[in-house]
Amino acid sequence: MNRSTLYTHFIKFLPAILLIMLSTIASCSSDDDPQADTDDDKVETVTLHLADAAATNETKALYSNLWAIQKTGFMFGHHDDLIYGRDWYTTAGGSDVKEVCGDYPAVFSVDFAEIMDDRSETSDLNDDRKRTILEARKRGEVITACAHLNNPLTGGDSWDNSDNTVVKKILEDGSETNIKFKSWLDKLSTFVLDLKDDNGNTIPIIFRPFHEHTQTWSWWGKSCTSQDEFIGLWKFTVDYLKGKGVHNLIYAISPQLDGPSTKDAFLFRYPGDDYVDFLGFDSYHGTYTESLSTNLKNLEEISAEKLKPCGVTETGIEGILKDGAEYEEYWTKEILTPLIGRDISLVVMWRNKYDPNHGGHHFFGPYIGHSSKNDFVDFYKSSITLFSKDLPDMYTMAENVTVE
Repeated sequence: MNRSTLYTHFIKFLPAILLIMLSTIASCSSDDDPQADTDDDKVETVTLHLADAAATNETKALYSNLWAIQKTGFMFGHHDDLIYGRDWYTTAGGSDVKEVCGDYPAVFSVDFAEIMDDRSETSDLNDDRKRTILEARKRGEVITACAHLNNPLTGGDSWDNSDNTVVKKILEDGSETNIKFKSWLDKLSTFVLDLKDDNGNTIPIIFRPFHEHTQTWSWWGKSCTSQDEFIGLWKFTVDYLKGKGVHNLIYAISPQLDGPSTKDAFLFRYPGDDYVDFLGFDSYHGTYTESLSTNLKNLEEISAEKLKPCGVTETGIEGILKDGAEYEEYWTKEILTPLIGRDISLVVMWRNKYDPNHGGHHFFGPYIGHSSKNDFVDFYKSSITLFSKDLPDMYTMAENVTVE
């Protein structure tokens, strides 16, 4: 073949040769250069599971956001913040947190006990509990509830641990205590099913029954119950509420861990992944910040292992004191610092008791008269602390999260 013929064939097949070369280069670039991956390849998706397979769409959406928001920061919460404060009582729009920083807490914590037990007919706050839950939901905030229930056997309060047969009798079908306890759950069912948002959908609640079960003081605690009894009580409660058509609860466990602990200690009497949705702990560690840091690390690891969102469900120092004096830098040093870099969805402070004469110091959250208020404003301004105005739509499904 002469040179002229070779040139003619080369020109004829040049487009094909160039196409092969470009394809080879593109293939090598894609294989060798990790930056060539598409954004879709980098997106992490996750599937979460609720204890209640029939949970409402809004409940599933909230749950998805509790998981997703852990990568953004942590929501700040305060118990009873919308119902009363240090110097006010049942004032519409009231909030000690808002008075200090100009924004409501992202998480509103309430107590369901007086809605459920023998105080339900006499409590002066149940209407306000409902009102404030509706207000919090209207602003897009998250609601969580504990239950300091009276002892259904003895008639004493939550801290009456004088009879270690109470849970055994709750679980004895047809017993007087069993019937009474079920009537309390019936009242809870009626209450939570009546909580509706502006679209008529039931409002999701993070419900943590039998909190601090690792301690001895409550009638459901470790001094009054065996492991099987406590787990049986938990499962009975969840199953009964689901059986009553309650599908807007996210079930949270919250052992009390004041000192540095272990993962095994957190899982003390754990009812099982099929009955627990949210992993929390109550921490009254004072200024022992290393203890909080250790327990946060363990909680974060368990959360990742079990694919369940997590948070600090109660904490604080009564009076916000250090060595007997007001602790002016409490918020940034004791709460913010140990949470930096942690995948934790929420931190909830215990209540500020109504005490207009300031006769005591039973308060755990900020209020305008405490010298830590300026530090709280700095805490509020942090990029990882989330308050009401910072929240995404917590009741629409988070991206890349599926809930079953």
